[in-house]
Amino acid sequence: MGKKRIIQKTEAELLEEREKVEAAVKKEIKLEVPLKKINEGKVYIAASYNNTIITLTDPLGNVLTWTSAGNTGFKGTKKATPFAASKVAGALVERAKKLGINRVSVLIKGIGSGRESALRSLSSHGLNIISIKDITPIPHNGCRPPKVRRV
Repeated sequence: MGKKRIIQKTEAELLEEREKVEAAVKKEIKLEVPLKKINEGKVYIAASYNNTIITLTDPLGNVLTWTSAGNTGFKGTKKATPFAASKVAGALVERAKKLGINRVSVLIKGIGSGRESALRSLSSHGLNIISIKDITPIPHNGCRPPKVRRV
């Protein structure tokens, strides 16, 4: 093994690096200030057969926080239950209140069993729901059927 050499940066390189770090810190501070002023947002509920994922965004669509049944502590088939979806919604409401959000519009996607219970739980935990919209993708004509089987 040869000598270990330490690379030393010049004064100019150190100054450039310091400026980059200070610029990044200023950007983070600018981002945090508007978050505290937000009192309205959007809640996306993605209810699949296997899990329920709920995302909270600002009115522009930037994600503020999210949680899922697996993240809350449910495992396996229990993640797809309505009970798990209501617990996930309750956890999201707590985070939303910490951010200062109390008015939301809800967008629901998917055909899982957690759709209804997540929505009911959002309203029962104290969020004011402005609107509810179903954004489940629906095929207009579907995919091409398989060709006829010949025996």
